[in-house]
Amino acid sequence: MAYLYKELQPIDAYTIMLAHPFTDYDRQLVTLFYQPLIGRDAMSLFMTLWADAEQHENLVYNHYHLMNILTMPLGPVFEARISLEAIGLLRTSRKKSGDTREFLYELLPPLDAKAFFADPLLSTFLFSKIGEQAYRGLRARFSLDVKQDNNYEDISRTFLDVYTPIQKGTSIDVDEVVDFKGRDEPVGVPFMQTDFDFDLLRSGLSEQMVPQSALSTVSKLMIAKLAFLYTLNPLDMQKVVMMALDEDLKLPEERLRKAAAEFYKMNVTKQPPKLQKVFVQEPIRQQVELKSRGDENAYYLENTSPIDILRELRGGKEPLSVDVELAERLVNTYELSYGVVNTLLQYVYLRNDGKLTNKYVERIASHWANKKVETAEAAMELARQEHDKYTKWKNEGQKPAAQRRPTREEQVPEWFYKKEQTQDKQEKKESTAVDEERRRLLKELGVTGDGVE
Repeated sequence: MAYLYKELQPIDAYTIMLAHPFTDYDRQLVTLFYQPLIGRDAMSLFMTLWADAEQHENLVYNHYHLMNILTMPLGPVFEARISLEAIGLLRTSRKKSGDTREFLYELLPPLDAKAFFADPLLSTFLFSKIGEQAYRGLRARFSLDVKQDNNYEDISRTFLDVYTPIQKGTSIDVDEVVDFKGRDEPVGVPFMQTDFDFDLLRSGLSEQMVPQSALSTVSKLMIAKLAFLYTLNPLDMQKVVMMALDEDLKLPEERLRKAAAEFYKMNVTKQPPKLQKVFVQEPIRQQVELKSRGDENAYYLENTSPIDILRELRGGKEPLSVDVELAERLVNTYELSYGVVNTLLQYVYLRNDGKLTNKYVERIASHWANKKVETAEAAMELARQEHDKYTKWKNEGQKPAAQRRPTREEQVPEWFYKKEQTQDKQEKKESTAVDEERRRLLKELGVTGDGVE
């Protein structure tokens, strides 16, 4: 289980780095090979990070920027991020400084077609997603369809055929150590399998049947991936190794892959294995004890994006672009937390007859920033204390009372009245109802307040 608030917050900053400039070939690989595996949300995140990095590498953003661009809440953005990490397209680093966090997102190149199809996890995962016909079509599309004609003779000149050194002019310091940015080779899936027992695998294979030299030619990573993919234990893998040996007692990786697939078909199912995500976000609500309605309101405001608040205030309609820009300014310029911004938007929207006047909102935002309001609960309390002041600010610049049209009774958010105030109002209401009922009964009995008629 993972708690989102521990992993990521909208206000957290991030920068983007490209491992090297990506090419059109990389775009084809990501689109055709990786997109079926990671889904559209992760694909959108990758392309957005790619576009931002090419235009403004090393520029600092916050995650509110991603939420706006992708039109997604923070939760799906985070899930898209970890999907890219798991598939080997993104490497994430984090730096903490006090209560603030900053992330570095490094976009990694995709595996080329040959390496992708040679990886048992990725190739099988793709097969299960797109089916056999589309899978074979992709293999054919990226395979070499032009064979070398043996009648051709290579007559290319070498470097020494064309160039020769001359001793003239000043020399350079060849010993000077300088770091250069170069192309990082794709590393593929960041796979860490630590619970496979390689010692048990080796102990069940005799030297006469399976020479250690043959087993050593296969990487442990390949064996661990096959065991993970087909859910094979070391005893199963012993049988797979025996099936994969060729007549020269060699163990080519291609034969090992085919043997594992055959063993799986014969002993488990003929259907290809499928991979399923095991990451689950645990809602914060399950670990936070909400003792009152006020706690629930504060929790909601703290853990909802301003876009969702604006959408709710508009009855489910998409928020206006000017309102979204205003919310973004409150976060970026005034450096208010999401909970404080949401409280402010809700308060002004209801108090101002459904209008978010920039000047009015930003005046209150400036006041709250100066007061160092950091939580929704603190913002609620300050709004109650300064209500008269904010009402005066709202009325400043409006038409005189005689010229203003009568408006409906001003509303306030539910959290505006404290629990005690709500109880007092309820008690007064109940007392009035009791008095009215008493007078009605006395009237029916012909009794007045001074006695019998």
